Amino acid sequence: MSKPLVKVKDLQKHFPVHSGMLGRKTGVVKAVDGVSFEVYEGETLGIVGESGCGKSTTGRLIMRLLDNTGGSIEIDGRKVSELSKQDMRAMRRDIQMVFQDPYASLNPRHTIGKILEEPLIVHGLGNAKERKVKVSEFLKIVGLSDYHINRYPHQFSGGQRQRIGIARALMTNPKLIIADEPVSALDVSIQAQVLNLMQKLQKDLGLTYLFIAHDLGVVRHISNRVGVMYLGRMVELAVSESLYGEPLHPYTQALLASVPVPDPDFTREVKLLDGDIPSASNPPSGCTFHTRCPFKMERCLQEVPQMIEVKQGHSVACHLYDGAQ
Repeated sequence: MSKPLVKVKDLQKHFPVHSGMLGRKTGVVKAVDGVSFEVYEGETLGIVGESGCGKSTTGRLIMRLLDNTGGSIEIDGRKVSELSKQDMRAMRRDIQMVFQDPYASLNPRHTIGKILEEPLIVHGLGNAKERKVKVSEFLKIVGLSDYHINRYPHQFSGGQRQRIGIARALMTNPKLIIADEPVSALDVSIQAQVLNLMQKLQKDLGLTYLFIAHDLGVVRHISNRVGVMYLGRMVELAVSESLYGEPLHPYTQALLASVPVPDPDFTREVKLLDGDIPSASNPPSGCTFHTRCPFKMERCLQEVPQMIEVKQGHSVACHLYDGAQ
């Protein structure tokens, strides 16, 4: 296996909660609470979970669009939190992000040519002529043409705008692309086109992806490994085939059981989860999933399960598998 490009260890992000007339701090929202994983060069690591589980916050912490409360992020051997603003700006040449909403992530006042040229100007790459050549080159790479350079974002469809967002992320020749739900705002037919484009670009350009999504089918299509998050914590991490073929954590099992199958004769008994997701500002003690878990034991209410490797390349944080029930 190739070496890790990204190492995340015990990552935490707590947002303060203020209330009252004086705005005093009355608590914290534990958006990310002790997440650890690695992303290897050339792979796609998918992160899935329900809305509010902390997956998008994790992506923003890696980009240092947010500062972490605790833990560490290491990219290419350098600790992100220890970098100065100038060094972090230089590092962002190697880390780019594709955002969820192709309608909101492009400046409506700028032409497509200017939007794509901006990263090159910010990082001082090339002269005006070289930048225009590169803009033209990357437009063609994502399936558009020179004809679109002087157009504005509102003149494109959602799928075309996301292609432009991908082209913008590629302009600085990054090593890592963090894709935060890049196809969730698109029609299903367009989703497939964008995913196939991303896979082709990964193969041609040697890219590494951290792919964040809530759609398990999308993640299965593109990811080599998949991490499942629940209420700010990673509960399962495995090679894609292993996770989808034999999910271990009760939460992962419930997620996969809820995925519709395109077969009118297919039937299965779906065990629906009880209750709602607890508040991240007041999470349950012990295993945060115990309030909804059909297999909960007494120790689940008290002890936080640690991530353990149950079989090669398949880790889970659940007391059902730690051998000390």
